[in-house]
Amino acid sequence: TPKVADDDKALTDNIVSLATEYGRYGYRRITALLKTDGWRVNHKRVERIWGQEGMKVPALQPKRGRLWFNDGSCIRLRPEHRNHVWAYDFVFDRTREGRPLKFLTVVDEFTRECLTIEVARKQTSRDVLRTLAQLMLRYGVPKHIRSDNGPEFVARAVRSWLSRLGVETLFIERGSPWENGYIESFNGTFRDELLNGEIHHSAGGQSVGGPVEKALQSRPTT
Repeated sequence: TPKVADDDKALTDNIVSLATEYGRYGYRRITALLKTDGWRVNHKRVERIWGQEGMKVPALQPKRGRLWFNDGSCIRLRPEHRNHVWAYDFVFDRTREGRPLKFLTVVDEFTRECLTIEVARKQTSRDVLRTLAQLMLRYGVPKHIRSDNGPEFVARAVRSWLSRLGVETLFIERGSPWENGYIESFNGTFRDELLNGEIHHSAGGQSVGGPVEKALQSRPTT
């Protein structure tokens, strides 16, 4: 049930809690998280409470702190070792019969290894949690995980679970896919070399592995 923002104290407490958890976020991104958590509120009201509480929009990171690729894409945190930064995203496609497919791709940014490609008709935050749990049992727990602001990634259950494990979430700015350069590059290769080649005909809910991942990992992603 949506939470109507008629209780300033409850809303303020939630805003302060989220601002504390996501210290680099401004009021617009906090508004997006509130809506994900079920609040029916607009950014103007959040901005007003934000100002009343004396919170400041975090300063922008200097450009020199970014890593730029040859294609003009960038990331904000340079991966330094295996399991330092993972990145994940969805790729959408259809079978020859026109039925939708949703691929969840996960990449270790340091090794450039594709950790998994999960495919199903639809995937929810619960499916994301199950995939992450399986990967962490196999590869270990990453320090950071980067993604866009898709509802499957910003869902409270996913954020809380990752926080309990000590994994820091790195959400890119909305509409800025170049800030997730590694996974975007990988997904481009995945689409160009495999999806556009029509390697799939149907899918239930399974991992794409074997020759598919080997083919992708044998090609440069930047």
